[in-house]
Amino acid sequence: MHILRVRCRNRKEFDEHYVARLPNGGVFCPTTTELAAGTAVVVELMCDGLPNKVLIRGSVTGWRPALPRMRVRAGATVEFAPDEAAKRDFVLETLKGDRQVTPRRRHARIPIGVPVRFRLESELEWRPSELREISVNGALVSASLQPSVGTDVVLEIAPPGSAAPMALSGRVIYHSGTDQTGIKFLYREGGGSRRLRELVRRFKSH
Repeated sequence: MHILRVRCRNRKEFDEHYVARLPNGGVFCPTTTELAAGTAVVVELMCDGLPNKVLIRGSVTGWRPALPRMRVRAGATVEFAPDEAAKRDFVLETLKGDRQVTPRRRHARIPIGVPVRFRLESELEWRPSELREISVNGALVSASLQPSVGTDVVLEIAPPGSAAPMALSGRVIYHSGTDQTGIKFLYREGGGSRRLRELVRRFKSH
């Protein structure tokens, strides 16, 4: 996973990085690593005014080398993924002052898109879904079925590089849109926190 970091001290600096002409919006990310157009990346935005780091999936539209004499930095232009519109709007509205700042999260969520499956803890039937985001505290899952808030579920995830899936207990804490469910992980066995940290580390370095 290529993670490109963008640091902004204020809204003006963010505007200098933001690329409004792209259909889904995007940013210029300083990097000396030459990336081909179409390369999937994650942009990590850190900017005064945002309550947390915001990680947004996207793809490279172009890369340019540095031109020191012209004070041009090397970097890649990244267009945000179409289904990351909610995060893009959150960043734009928050920095503009049109959205109330939310409390800071303890752990940043990593945006990914891998197939997983889940079941209600009270049932045996597994249901296909997609893991959209994950942190050591919880996950965002996209599925046609949205269990009621407060429902306990079991989420089965195959860590990168591992043939055996990992079953994680969780509880539904919110819904987003018509198909996204926020799950908080429940540590019900010894070493649960350690296993989750290793899982998140694998996704981040994959």
